[in-house]
Amino acid sequence: MNKKISLVIIIIVILSILTIKYTQRRSRFTFGNNYAQVIKKGTKEEKIIALTFDDGPHPDFTPKILDILKEYDVKATFFILGQHGQMYPDILKRQVEEGHEIGNHTFSHINIKKTPEEKIREEFYKTQEVIYSITDTEPRLFRPPYGIYNDLAINLANKNNCSIVLWTPHQDSKDWGNPEVKEIIDTTVSKIENGDIILFHDYIYDEKSNTIEALEYIIPELKNRGYKFVTMSELIDLSVKQVSH
Repeated sequence: MNKKISLVIIIIVILSILTIKYTQRRSRFTFGNNYAQVIKKGTKEEKIIALTFDDGPHPDFTPKILDILKEYDVKATFFILGQHGQMYPDILKRQVEEGHEIGNHTFSHINIKKTPEEKIREEFYKTQEVIYSITDTEPRLFRPPYGIYNDLAINLANKNNCSIVLWTPHQDSKDWGNPEVKEIIDTTVSKIENGDIILFHDYIYDEKSNTIEALEYIIPELKNRGYKFVTMSELIDLSVKQVSH
């Protein structure tokens, strides 16, 4: 009898340890009950990567990027500024119609740690409303500008069933400064890993975007290496499935 009790206790302890480890692993990705996880990378178990674009839409650059994505049958995630979304609603509609995902990047690209709380809320909710009113889809992703966030940003995301999505640190293309095409390519391709979240910008203050030309090389090259491009929600979902096994 004592042996049976001891065996039951051992089994309970083992199950408890496994549950704790599973919860710790899962918390990086899941929408679950705590939506406001800060996500920088997906699962390493599959050759999946996510292209993300910030600050758009741009009236010229974004449609050209969409053309390239369509040509290669690739889906991406666009973190838009609310003020640009208001200016170019047809581009937002096209993004959704072609299977891309749209996330919230605030209304006017504020630095959250240098902005009053009421203004942060206004920027967040205005952008949520812009996206919903134009696309009839509820944004579930929030990328704070500069990758800077605080407790208020996390609480806002949590309250609105959003995840905070940043990017994989070695996949910051720094293309907002419009570097040479080769530099953008090298930054992305040479360091690529399973589960990477790649940061690009579809709105820059220049006459030409070198990101567009770089994508013409990056996408087919990574496809040839066996990588699959997914939206951020797909990346998170696949990552959750991996850690749940």
